[in-house]
Amino acid sequence: MKTTRRLFTALSAAALAFGMTAPANAADLEAIKNSGTLRVGMMVDFPPFGILDASGQPGGYDADVAKALADYLDVTVQIVPVTGPNRIPYLLSGQVDVLVASLGITAERAERVDFSTPYAGIAIGVYGATDVAVTEAADLSGVTIAVARASTQDTGVTAVAPADAQIRRFDDDASAVQALMSRQVQTIGLSNVVFSQISGVAGGRFDKKFDLSSQLQGIAVSPDSDALLAEINSFVTHSRTDGTFDALYQTWLGEPLPDFVKNAE
Repeated sequence: MKTTRRLFTALSAAALAFGMTAPANAADLEAIKNSGTLRVGMMVDFPPFGILDASGQPGGYDADVAKALADYLDVTVQIVPVTGPNRIPYLLSGQVDVLVASLGITAERAERVDFSTPYAGIAIGVYGATDVAVTEAADLSGVTIAVARASTQDTGVTAVAPADAQIRRFDDDASAVQALMSRQVQTIGLSNVVFSQISGVAGGRFDKKFDLSSQLQGIAVSPDSDALLAEINSFVTHSRTDGTFDALYQTWLGEPLPDFVKNAE
Protein backbone atom coordinates (compact mmCIF):
# COMPACT_ATOMS: atom_id res chain seq x y z
CA MET A 1 0.00 0.00 0.00
CA LYS A 2 2.78 2.44 0.92
CA THR A 3 4.62 1.60 -2.30
CA THR A 4 1.49 2.24 -4.34
CA ARG A 5 0.93 5.55 -2.58
CA ARG A 6 4.52 6.65 -3.18
CA LEU A 7 4.23 5.68 -6.85
CA PHE A 8 1.00 7.66 -7.24
CA THR A 9 2.59 10.70 -5.61
CA ALA A 10 5.62 10.48 -7.89
CA LEU A 11 3.47 10.11 -11.00
CA SER A 12 1.31 13.06 -9.97
CA ALA A 13 4.38 15.25 -9.47
CA ALA A 14 5.75 14.20 -12.84
CA ALA A 15 2.45 14.95 -14.53
CA LEU A 16 2.44 18.47 -13.13
CA ALA A 17 6.03 18.99 -14.16
CA PHE A 18 5.23 18.11 -17.75
CA GLY A 19 2.02 20.11 -17.92
CA MET A 20 -0.31 17.11 -17.50
CA THR A 21 -2.97 17.25 -14.82
CA ALA A 22 -5.39 14.85 -13.26
CA PRO A 23 -9.09 15.69 -13.65
CA ALA A 24 -9.81 19.02 -11.98
CA ASN A 25 -11.42 19.02 -8.55
CA ALA A 26 -14.62 21.03 -8.81
CA ALA A 27 -15.24 23.27 -5.80
CA ASP A 28 -18.61 22.75 -4.13
CA LEU A 29 -20.29 25.93 -2.86
CA GLU A 30 -22.30 24.09 -0.21
CA ALA A 31 -19.19 22.34 1.09
CA ILE A 32 -17.37 25.68 1.36
CA LYS A 33 -20.26 27.18 3.31
CA ASN A 34 -20.48 24.14 5.57
CA SER A 35 -16.76 24.32 6.28
CA GLY A 36 -17.01 28.03 6.96
CA THR A 37 -13.76 28.72 5.07
CA LEU A 38 -12.94 29.87 1.55
CA ARG A 39 -9.41 28.94 0.50
CA VAL A 40 -8.11 31.60 -1.87
CA GLY A 41 -4.92 31.27 -3.89
CA MET A 42 -3.18 34.64 -4.17
CA MET A 43 0.19 35.90 -5.35
CA VAL A 44 2.00 37.90 -2.67
CA ASP A 45 4.85 39.19 -4.83
CA PHE A 46 2.93 41.33 -7.33
CA PRO A 47 2.34 44.76 -5.77
CA PRO A 48 -0.04 46.44 -5.46
CA PHE A 49 -2.31 43.47 -6.25
CA GLY A 50 -0.57 41.09 -3.87
CA ILE A 51 1.94 41.88 -1.15
CA LEU A 52 3.07 40.82 2.30
CA ASP A 53 2.50 43.62 4.78
CA ALA A 54 4.81 44.69 7.60
CA SER A 55 3.52 41.87 9.80
CA GLY A 56 4.01 39.26 7.08
CA GLN A 57 0.30 38.98 6.26
CA PRO A 58 -1.10 39.00 2.71
CA GLY A 59 -2.28 42.42 1.59
CA GLY A 60 -3.02 44.39 -1.55
CA TYR A 61 -5.96 44.74 -3.90
CA ASP A 62 -6.39 40.99 -4.43
CA ALA A 63 -6.32 40.33 -0.68
CA ASP A 64 -9.05 42.90 -0.08
CA VAL A 65 -11.13 41.44 -2.92
CA ALA A 66 -10.68 37.94 -1.44
CA LYS A 67 -11.82 39.18 1.98
CA ALA A 68 -14.84 40.93 0.44
CA LEU A 69 -15.76 37.75 -1.45
CA ALA A 70 -15.57 35.68 1.73
CA ASP A 71 -17.78 38.22 3.51
CA TYR A 72 -20.26 38.00 0.62
CA LEU A 73 -20.35 34.20 1.01
CA ASP A 74 -20.55 34.58 4.81
CA VAL A 75 -17.42 32.51 5.42
CA THR A 76 -13.88 33.13 6.66
CA VAL A 77 -11.09 33.65 4.15
CA GLN A 78 -7.89 31.60 4.17
CA ILE A 79 -5.34 33.11 1.80
CA VAL A 80 -2.88 30.60 0.38
CA PRO A 81 0.22 32.15 -1.25
CA VAL A 82 0.79 30.92 -4.80
CA THR A 83 3.20 31.77 -7.59
CA GLY A 84 2.61 32.54 -11.24
CA PRO A 85 3.57 29.02 -12.41
CA ASN A 86 1.77 27.03 -9.69
CA ARG A 87 -1.45 29.00 -9.21
CA ILE A 88 -3.53 27.04 -11.75
CA PRO A 89 -2.15 23.63 -10.61
CA TYR A 90 -3.04 24.58 -7.02
CA LEU A 91 -6.60 25.29 -8.13
CA LEU A 92 -7.04 22.19 -10.30
CA SER A 93 -5.62 19.90 -7.61
CA GLY A 94 -8.09 21.22 -5.03
CA GLN A 95 -5.50 22.88 -2.78
CA VAL A 96 -7.48 26.12 -3.08
CA ASP A 97 -11.14 26.77 -3.90
CA VAL A 98 -10.62 29.88 -6.02
CA LEU A 99 -7.86 32.07 -7.41
CA VAL A 100 -7.84 35.78 -6.81
CA ALA A 101 -4.34 35.94 -8.20
CA SER A 102 -3.98 38.65 -10.86
CA LEU A 103 -4.84 36.04 -13.47
CA GLY A 104 -5.32 37.57 -16.91
CA ILE A 105 -8.24 36.17 -18.88
CA THR A 106 -6.90 34.44 -21.99
CA ALA A 107 -8.35 31.85 -24.35
CA GLU A 108 -5.59 29.37 -23.43
CA ARG A 109 -6.27 29.65 -19.69
CA ALA A 110 -10.03 29.47 -20.26
CA GLU A 111 -9.51 25.95 -21.58
CA ARG A 112 -8.27 24.91 -18.13
CA VAL A 113 -10.24 27.05 -15.66
CA ASP A 114 -13.52 28.94 -15.55
CA PHE A 115 -13.31 32.71 -15.14
CA SER A 116 -15.66 35.11 -13.45
CA THR A 117 -16.63 38.36 -15.06
CA PRO A 118 -13.62 40.72 -14.69
CA TYR A 119 -12.87 42.18 -11.29
CA ALA A 120 -9.68 44.07 -12.26
CA GLY A 121 -7.45 44.88 -15.17
CA ILE A 122 -3.94 45.91 -16.05
CA ALA A 123 -3.79 48.86 -18.42
CA ILE A 124 -0.88 50.18 -20.44
CA GLY A 125 -1.32 53.91 -20.84
CA VAL A 126 0.30 57.26 -21.33
CA TYR A 127 0.92 59.26 -18.16
CA GLY A 128 2.47 62.65 -17.68
CA ALA A 129 2.73 65.89 -15.76
CA THR A 130 -0.67 67.34 -14.92
CA ASP A 131 0.16 70.56 -16.80
CA VAL A 132 0.81 68.69 -20.07
CA ALA A 133 -2.30 68.91 -22.26
CA VAL A 134 -2.50 65.39 -23.68
CA THR A 135 -5.78 63.46 -23.86
CA GLU A 136 -5.29 61.35 -27.00
CA ALA A 137 -2.53 60.04 -29.25
CA ALA A 138 -2.68 63.03 -31.62
CA ASP A 139 -1.77 65.31 -28.71
CA LEU A 140 1.66 63.68 -28.50
CA SER A 141 2.71 65.76 -31.50
CA GLY A 142 5.96 67.46 -30.49
CA VAL A 143 5.81 65.94 -27.01
CA THR A 144 8.61 63.94 -25.39
CA ILE A 145 7.60 60.49 -24.15
CA ALA A 146 9.68 57.87 -22.32
CA VAL A 147 9.25 54.11 -22.70
CA ALA A 148 11.15 51.00 -21.71
CA ARG A 149 12.81 49.71 -24.85
CA ALA A 150 11.06 46.78 -26.59
CA SER A 151 8.27 46.73 -23.99
CA THR A 152 4.52 46.49 -24.56
CA GLN A 153 4.28 50.22 -23.96
CA ASP A 154 7.07 50.87 -26.51
CA THR A 155 5.08 48.92 -29.10
CA GLY A 156 1.85 50.69 -28.19
CA VAL A 157 3.29 54.21 -28.19
CA THR A 158 5.17 53.65 -31.44
CA ALA A 159 1.99 52.45 -33.14
CA VAL A 160 -0.10 55.52 -32.31
CA ALA A 161 2.32 58.43 -31.83
CA PRO A 162 2.50 61.14 -34.51
CA ALA A 163 5.67 61.23 -36.58
CA ASP A 164 6.98 64.28 -34.70
CA ALA A 165 6.52 62.81 -31.23
CA GLN A 166 9.87 62.45 -29.49
CA ILE A 167 10.00 58.86 -28.24
CA ARG A 168 12.91 58.29 -25.88
CA ARG A 169 13.70 54.67 -25.14
CA PHE A 170 15.31 53.55 -21.89
CA ASP A 171 16.64 50.20 -20.71
CA ASP A 172 13.82 49.62 -18.21
CA ASP A 173 10.77 51.16 -16.55
CA ALA A 174 12.84 52.49 -13.65
CA SER A 175 15.04 54.55 -15.97
CA ALA A 176 12.02 55.82 -17.90
CA VAL A 177 10.28 56.81 -14.67
CA GLN A 178 13.40 58.65 -13.51
CA ALA A 179 13.38 60.64 -16.74
CA LEU A 180 9.77 61.62 -16.10
CA MET A 181 10.38 62.53 -12.46
CA SER A 182 13.35 64.71 -13.38
CA ARG A 183 11.40 66.44 -16.20
CA GLN A 184 13.65 65.10 -18.94
CA VAL A 185 10.43 64.04 -20.66
CA GLN A 186 6.86 65.28 -20.46
CA THR A 187 5.07 61.93 -20.65
CA ILE A 188 5.68 58.20 -20.28
CA GLY A 189 4.23 54.92 -21.53
CA LEU A 190 3.63 52.78 -18.47
CA SER A 191 1.37 50.17 -16.88
CA ASN A 192 -1.06 51.31 -14.20
CA VAL A 193 0.64 48.84 -11.84
CA VAL A 194 3.99 50.63 -12.09
CA PHE A 195 2.35 54.06 -12.05
CA SER A 196 0.61 53.22 -8.77
CA GLN A 197 4.03 52.68 -7.22
CA ILE A 198 5.23 56.17 -8.11
CA SER A 199 2.05 58.21 -7.80
CA GLY A 200 2.11 58.07 -4.02
CA VAL A 201 5.52 59.75 -3.83
CA ALA A 202 4.98 62.14 -6.72
CA GLY A 203 2.69 64.48 -4.83
CA GLY A 204 -0.02 64.56 -7.49
CA ARG A 205 2.35 65.85 -10.16
CA PHE A 206 1.32 63.24 -12.73
CA ASP A 207 -1.90 61.74 -14.07
CA LYS A 208 -3.16 59.36 -16.74
CA LYS A 209 -3.64 60.85 -20.20
CA PHE A 210 -5.13 57.91 -22.11
CA ASP A 211 -5.02 54.09 -22.36
CA LEU A 212 -3.08 52.17 -25.00
CA SER A 213 -4.08 48.57 -24.25
CA SER A 214 -5.49 46.47 -21.46
CA GLN A 215 -5.87 42.96 -20.09
CA LEU A 216 -8.81 41.86 -17.97
CA GLN A 217 -8.34 39.77 -14.83
CA GLY A 218 -10.85 37.26 -13.51
CA ILE A 219 -11.43 35.19 -10.42
CA ALA A 220 -10.83 31.58 -11.44
CA VAL A 221 -12.51 28.35 -10.36
CA SER A 222 -12.07 24.75 -11.45
CA PRO A 223 -14.33 23.55 -14.27
CA ASP A 224 -17.82 22.42 -13.22
CA SER A 225 -17.82 24.63 -10.11
CA ASP A 226 -21.01 26.15 -11.47
CA ALA A 227 -22.79 27.13 -8.25
CA LEU A 228 -19.64 28.74 -6.83
CA LEU A 229 -18.97 30.61 -10.08
CA ALA A 230 -22.54 31.94 -10.14
CA GLU A 231 -22.11 33.33 -6.62
CA ILE A 232 -18.75 34.86 -7.52
CA ASN A 233 -20.28 36.53 -10.59
CA SER A 234 -23.04 37.96 -8.40
CA PHE A 235 -20.39 39.28 -6.02
CA VAL A 236 -18.38 40.85 -8.85
CA THR A 237 -21.45 42.51 -10.38
CA HIS A 238 -22.50 43.85 -6.99
CA SER A 239 -19.02 45.14 -6.17
CA ARG A 240 -18.53 46.77 -9.58
CA THR A 241 -21.80 48.70 -9.24
CA ASP A 242 -21.88 49.64 -5.55
CA GLY A 243 -18.43 51.26 -5.55
CA THR A 244 -16.59 48.56 -3.59
CA PHE A 245 -14.07 47.86 -6.34
CA ASP A 246 -13.74 51.58 -7.11
CA ALA A 247 -12.74 52.25 -3.51
CA LEU A 248 -10.28 49.34 -3.36
CA TYR A 249 -8.74 50.28 -6.72
CA GLN A 250 -8.36 53.88 -5.54
CA THR A 251 -6.65 52.68 -2.36
CA TRP A 252 -4.15 50.41 -4.07
CA LEU A 253 -3.71 51.85 -7.58
CA GLY A 254 -4.58 55.50 -7.08
CA GLU A 255 -7.48 55.55 -9.57
CA PRO A 256 -11.03 54.19 -9.85
CA LEU A 257 -11.69 50.81 -11.40
CA PRO A 258 -11.03 51.37 -15.13
CA ASP A 259 -14.00 51.70 -17.47
CA PHE A 260 -12.75 48.79 -19.58
CA VAL A 261 -13.27 46.59 -16.49
CA LYS A 262 -16.61 48.09 -15.46
CA ASN A 263 -18.02 47.64 -18.96
CA ALA A 264 -16.67 44.14 -19.61
CA GLU A 265 -19.07 41.24 -19.96
